[in-house]
Amino acid sequence: MADPVHILITGGAGQVGLELLAADWPADVVLHAPTRAELDLGDIVSVRAAFDATPFAAVINSGAYTAVDKAETDVAAAFAANAMGPAILAEVTRAAGVPLIQVSTDYVFDGSKAGAYVEGDPVAPLGVYGASKLAGELAVRTGNPRSVVLRTAWVLSVHRANFLKTMLRLAADRPQMRVVGDQTGCPTSARDIAATLKTIALRMIADAEAPTGVYHFVNAGETTWAGLAGEIYALSAAAGGPSATVEAITTADYPTPARRPGNSVLSTAALTRDYGIAPRPWQAAVAEIVTQLHAERTAA
Repeated sequence: MADPVHILITGGAGQVGLELLAADWPADVVLHAPTRAELDLGDIVSVRAAFDATPFAAVINSGAYTAVDKAETDVAAAFAANAMGPAILAEVTRAAGVPLIQVSTDYVFDGSKAGAYVEGDPVAPLGVYGASKLAGELAVRTGNPRSVVLRTAWVLSVHRANFLKTMLRLAADRPQMRVVGDQTGCPTSARDIAATLKTIALRMIADAEAPTGVYHFVNAGETTWAGLAGEIYALSAAAGGPSATVEAITTADYPTPARRPGNSVLSTAALTRDYGIAPRPWQAAVAEIVTQLHAERTAA
């Protein structure tokens, strides 16, 4: 019988983390998803102790401080989670000789580019959240050469709080929704992100020469938040669920403490080239989530 392959997953209670834990892994893989109380990523002694106790073959860091607006006034906490945590993981994984896969974000860009962002485009975060995630990217890339940074955007799932679930919840008592229509991006399934992370992790474990560096993963195609809301409501209405009409508004009509990139479209060509991963259309991913939520609601 083959020895178990231990993989450490941080952020196991988040959208991507929960999908990683639910994914169909090979029989010899053992997943470890300690809580924050069990593993303090801000304490290098705690992280080293975890590696001393378990021979991890890889680490997937899907944990993050994701409160984008709150980060503007909670700078230290955002950088502690999004920069110092990855820096500590990079140091410990490098010492252990194992790969580290870091989940990052479209917020490292300012959104001013026309067209899809590629991995080598200049980074220029507009706020604290993006800056803290960029610092985490740099810490991982410089701290452990056997690392992959996977940027994604507009994450949706049946888990936790996200735009899709918020739209359905609000439609229960609002016949019309005013939604930003001048920000463009790629709605992305947390389940698809998890499948991508699994593919990368298993490849890096099996192949010491597996590609490293920065990659983008989002579902194929692009839309606006208003366009996404319209698709969510059309799918929900067809299934007999809550729906509303959508009025597109401008970013200026909906001010927030943190500025958002006007363009969050990411090119996934490099990931397809190096890892053979071809994302499905965002509409299919959204339909899967709406269908699952409807099934859960009707079964309750």
